Amino acid sequence: MKREMARVLLLNVFLVFLTLAKGEERDVIKVGVVLDMDSWVGRVSNMCISMAIQDFYKKHPNFNTTILLSSRDSGGDVVQAASAALDLMKNEGVQAIIGPQTSAEADFPVHLGQKSQIPILCFSVTSPSLSSSHTPYFIRATPNDSAQARPIAALAKAYNWREAVAIYEDTEYGASFIPYLRDALQEVGSQILFRCVLSPMASEKLITKELNRLMAMQTRVFIVHMMSSLASRLFLQVQQLGMMSKEYVWIITDGISNHLNSMDPTVKSSMQGVIGVKAYIQESKHLAKFTARWEQQYKEEYSNEKEIPDLNVFGLRAYDATWALALAIEKSGTEAANFRQPIPGKLAGNMTDLSTLRISISGPKLLRAILESRFRGLTGQIRFINGELLGSKFQIVNIVKEGVRDVGFWSPESGLLRGWKIRQKEKDLRRLIWPGGSAVAPKGWVVNPNGKEKLRIGVPFTHGKFVTVEEDPISGAQRVTGFSVDVFAEVVKVLPYNLPYELVPFGDGHGKSKGTYDELVYQVFLGNYDAVVGDVTIIANRSNYVDFTPPYTDSGVSMIVPVKRKHGSDAWTFFMPLTWEVWLVSTSFFFIIAFVIWFLENGRNKDFQGPLREQMGKALYFSFSTLTFSHRDRITSNLTRVVIILWLFLLLVLSSSYTANLASILTVKQLEPTVTDIQFLIRNGDYVGYQNNSFLEGLLKKLGIPESKLRAVQKVDDNAKALSKGSSKGGVAAIFDEIPYIKSFLSGNLDKFTMAGPTFKTGGFGFVLPKNSPMLSDISRAVLNVTDGGAVAALEKIWFGEQTTNPNLSNVRTSYGLQFDKFLGLFLMVGTSSIAAMVISSFQQCNDHRS
Repeated sequence: MKREMARVLLLNVFLVFLTLAKGEERDVIKVGVVLDMDSWVGRVSNMCISMAIQDFYKKHPNFNTTILLSSRDSGGDVVQAASAALDLMKNEGVQAIIGPQTSAEADFPVHLGQKSQIPILCFSVTSPSLSSSHTPYFIRATPNDSAQARPIAALAKAYNWREAVAIYEDTEYGASFIPYLRDALQEVGSQILFRCVLSPMASEKLITKELNRLMAMQTRVFIVHMMSSLASRLFLQVQQLGMMSKEYVWIITDGISNHLNSMDPTVKSSMQGVIGVKAYIQESKHLAKFTARWEQQYKEEYSNEKEIPDLNVFGLRAYDATWALALAIEKSGTEAANFRQPIPGKLAGNMTDLSTLRISISGPKLLRAILESRFRGLTGQIRFINGELLGSKFQIVNIVKEGVRDVGFWSPESGLLRGWKIRQKEKDLRRLIWPGGSAVAPKGWVVNPNGKEKLRIGVPFTHGKFVTVEEDPISGAQRVTGFSVDVFAEVVKVLPYNLPYELVPFGDGHGKSKGTYDELVYQVFLGNYDAVVGDVTIIANRSNYVDFTPPYTDSGVSMIVPVKRKHGSDAWTFFMPLTWEVWLVSTSFFFIIAFVIWFLENGRNKDFQGPLREQMGKALYFSFSTLTFSHRDRITSNLTRVVIILWLFLLLVLSSSYTANLASILTVKQLEPTVTDIQFLIRNGDYVGYQNNSFLEGLLKKLGIPESKLRAVQKVDDNAKALSKGSSKGGVAAIFDEIPYIKSFLSGNLDKFTMAGPTFKTGGFGFVLPKNSPMLSDISRAVLNVTDGGAVAALEKIWFGEQTTNPNLSNVRTSYGLQFDKFLGLFLMVGTSSIAAMVISSFQQCNDHRS
């Protein structure tokens, strides 16, 4: 502390000497400095501030202003920092203040600066909780912490980490960064699964307790945002608990990354494999020269210290901030002792020290000049946007045995890069060394955080085609097979990693199920099972406490009903081969053809002469007799012959199609459902069945079926028996079930039952996983690959056969009524030729009349 004050005194003497050497009177502007002089950051920053003033006035000896520093020690205490800032404003008359050092220390002085119009220039306060939009006289001469959220999210996206745990200190500095991190992760498809908050004064015991909680979770990606002092204690405990192994990912933010070189070697040894994000500072000759000068000055001033620590980024930021302030003071024409008293009316009855703060007259001009600063500093281009230093490029570092190595960079325009040079712009990072010395990137989660060898996967205790649990009578071992089990096995094969698991039937040990499907799913929420595989329907109330993969079966609920046979014995069956449109158009064309024949033959053919009634009768008779090809009247016009030939061709095609379709209707047995509408069941008061212990009971009640008319069917094998009895004999008229079950049932009962009625949408069958499980995205992707790739379709053929619908019902629907569009071309051809013949005949008659 004494050395820091002595340095400031020597600097002020130097400035006075410089003023006298110039031979002119300079306007001395007092500037306050509030730092923790006993901390490494405070000591380095104070030294860099002094060097900045010396360098500035050496470069600009003709300037009219001179900065006179007044330093105060905050001692790392919030109250002491506020008291120091108040003393500088009230008693020293400073026009600006550089510092304080931390977000907590700067909070109150920033508001004092706003009240007295004195700019507060902070070079190490990165917390987003302090903003120039609320307190314009606060100037952040360092990048905002929120800017580093996107580089961290880019790392999560690059290595496909879907979930992460945020570990941060319980201060404004720690908490204010988390919302930005959460939003950035969400943009790339990741999320913060859990937040671990530690007090800056947390004991080792408490830290160990929190780390043990994190070890019990599946997520293995941890993002640490806290001050370096707390981070040092945290990582020592991490190392002791074995959490720095190859399955873990540790990412530290800028606040820790910038202190790595000043950390104890033991702490750095416990952080092997950690990834760090820090603001990028471009190397330059100016920076290299300054670093050499700083090391020499530090060696002279602290000759008793054996090692010279590295110059940290906060010292460089302090240098540039001081330079910007000195330049702004000169450009704005700030004057010493340029203050005015507060408005007297506001002092009535309030004579505290804060109420008597003087207001700087030059403050607004000085603030504007600082914000308009444009120059090249040690840390790069100095430019302020909305009161904050512009800086959007970041450096990615990796802690290894040899020290801290650069592995890449990040920028908003290019994302993650190996280097800034054009030939180095590869969209990835250099080879990283992960915790445990591994060169393989961790997947970010573990299957069994508790050390279990296999996943415990629950399956329903059923005996169907989807899941069948069989017990060996000799060994007593249970064997699980079924369509759902085979689909899950295919899904596991597609996963990019090995997933050991064992199937555990949900039974009571006596050959019976232990509960309903809802109770089975709830076991995943309770942690008794790691997942559930089987014919489990995706419904809303279950998704409140578990997650589902995409469905691997068709979704929906429909009803199974018996079919009745119908033979072609209806008295009006002969009308059925053609639709009413074809009958109507065909009948109309008989009259049209009769008119065309009369028009073409009248006046030329003796057979079509006489009274009009007789002529029309002969024409109609001729037209209708063509249906049986029995027409005998003589035709004289070639145009009539053309029309008749085309008309006979149309009749030939039409009669052949009619004959074939009629024969099919009369000879083939037809099947039709006994029930086609749910309203028919409700009106008749029929009993309706549903699978026992399923969600269908609630669905049927919502559809309007009275509870008294519902009958539970114990298993799929009982469907045929219940439907065969019928509603009046203790059975049911229809059974509602999910489409996968219906397909399974109909595969062996196509000639007796069918699926009928509307389909009510449901989620289909899916696999159950715990809420926010890190495996969900991988398994869901694998399910989509299996269903799209045809593997599920192949398994359906094996388990349910080729046909899942009734072929006779298909014939019924397609055989009745040949549609008009099948004959449209023929009718157009006959109609067009008839019109053309009549037009040509009219021209011929006109010519004959003219002749």
